[in-house]
Amino acid sequence: MSSTSGSSKQKLIIFDTTLRDGEQSPGVTLNTEEKIEIARQLSRLGVDIIEAGFPVASPGDFNAVQRIAREVGPLMEGRDGLQPMVICGLARSVKKDIQTAYDAIKDAPRHRIHVFLATSDIHLEHKLKITREECKARIGEMVGFAKSLCDDIEFSPEDAGRSDPAFLCEALAVAIEAGATTLNIPDTVGYTTPREYGSLIEHLCRNTKGADKAVFSTHCHNDLGLATANTLAGISNGARQVEVTINGIGERAGNTSLEEVVMNVHTHPETYPVYHTINTRLFYSTSRMVEDLSGMMVQANKAIVGRNAFLHESGIHQDGVLKNKQTYEIIRPEDVGVTTGNLALGKHSGRHAFKTKLEELGYGGAALSDAQFQAAFAKFKDLADSKKTGVTDGDMHALVADVRSSSMAGGASQSVTPAPAATEELVGNNDEPVSAEDSAARYTLKHMQVFTGVGVTPTATVTLHDAQQNTELIDVAVAKNGPIEATYSAIQRIVGIDIDLLNFSISATSSGQDTLGKVSVRIARAGGVDSPAAGQGEDSAALASYGSVPKFSGVAANVDIITASANAYLTAVNRLVSHDESNNRASHKQRNVEI
Repeated sequence: MSSTSGSSKQKLIIFDTTLRDGEQSPGVTLNTEEKIEIARQLSRLGVDIIEAGFPVASPGDFNAVQRIAREVGPLMEGRDGLQPMVICGLARSVKKDIQTAYDAIKDAPRHRIHVFLATSDIHLEHKLKITREECKARIGEMVGFAKSLCDDIEFSPEDAGRSDPAFLCEALAVAIEAGATTLNIPDTVGYTTPREYGSLIEHLCRNTKGADKAVFSTHCHNDLGLATANTLAGISNGARQVEVTINGIGERAGNTSLEEVVMNVHTHPETYPVYHTINTRLFYSTSRMVEDLSGMMVQANKAIVGRNAFLHESGIHQDGVLKNKQTYEIIRPEDVGVTTGNLALGKHSGRHAFKTKLEELGYGGAALSDAQFQAAFAKFKDLADSKKTGVTDGDMHALVADVRSSSMAGGASQSVTPAPAATEELVGNNDEPVSAEDSAARYTLKHMQVFTGVGVTPTATVTLHDAQQNTELIDVAVAKNGPIEATYSAIQRIVGIDIDLLNFSISATSSGQDTLGKVSVRIARAGGVDSPAAGQGEDSAALASYGSVPKFSGVAANVDIITASANAYLTAVNRLVSHDESNNRASHKQRNVEI
């Protein structure tokens, strides 16, 4: 649901950096298939440009960006009236970076190179150790080189918020002269206020030589909670592109939230001089996808997509909403994909009703592959047979999350069927084909028996199928702290890996004793997360669980919460094993670049 364009309004260009800056969130590790899945969803959402990654970081990062350019770049599903999405690669002001970025994105019908270089005195003196004149010379040379490869060039002066405005105008003028078509103004450390940032954008638009030849862009961080406010201030003062992420994910306190900016423009059409072309009805399903695949949970009171965003507990509020929703709701829930209907599917519902409900919830078209749809339908029928109250929208979201999470790891959950190997060829490094069989999950849960009770030592017997060895492995474990610990210990013994469980959460998807339990876990290889030194306390232990060590998430749903816990854990384990077996992506620390 896009906003209406007026004759005096200009289109707001949505530049999504979930797959690059968003993946720099502490502990987030997305594999290539997960990045492609998110990229497809962003294309359906109507995003104009995605920053697919930092190709020079490693062969694996290059491959992920290249596959997005080839497989997602041409897509037009859900983009009525729009062109294909621009695929962008990030590069430092180094020729090797720029060439590698171009090689990764050149196969997309529309592509962009994003070049950056710091311009604040503190960065020039202490990090780059160059003068202002040397900075301008490097900008001219590197932007010019990028322009020789690609017509669409974006330049970012890193730490623009703390740069001298007069020098910033000079540096941007050099970039424009060298061929930059977009000028991105980052508030790298989230330091500025809305008044300061808006004034900076206005100053640059008015005082940069050749400013009329380029689009000005915002890129704000949320360290002081002002990312969305600063971005909107930028729009009001001349910016026509915004760099954002789904759910506002990103390093430290995060980036500007895509859904917050778009819905501000959508809700206040007379306030901002722009319109958007985003399908806002896909916000909720897109938010859930990023949450499940990244392992970054959305806070319940998060604006637009939080679980409490449209709940009213105050009696006065409830009374008003029942009489007229507009008394306390400034956004219709359905406009962002939150359904309010009470119609639940049951065991007599067929494939057509199931498919229609998925479309209503934002999972229509190619949002799910045929294999994922079949797996979700099989899970739905099992759930419908066991529930007395019918399958709710919350249950449906959880089923989709389960299927997506397990299929991205190759199908850890028992009822998930991997996609047929003969129907698609996956492209690896050096254009060598990789069969779907090669990317299948190594371990599959075949059987599990748990014994627990009050005054009883919990035990778990687990049987896994090892696809690599084509054999079944069984082990038993005991635990002091309950059946889930015993189950996880048995899985660890089978796979032969010591694992740290960093996060474990469980939630009910609806009401009633027969509701689904949705389990989300995050793990890392034991020893990869540093233990705090003696005397540092629990706060240091919590901080140690973040950083550059790869973390792997898993999601599963089941009416039996122990089964859901086992499947979620096994999904994460399969991701860890797959990462170890084909670990050609750069570490989180190596991919981490500040803009």
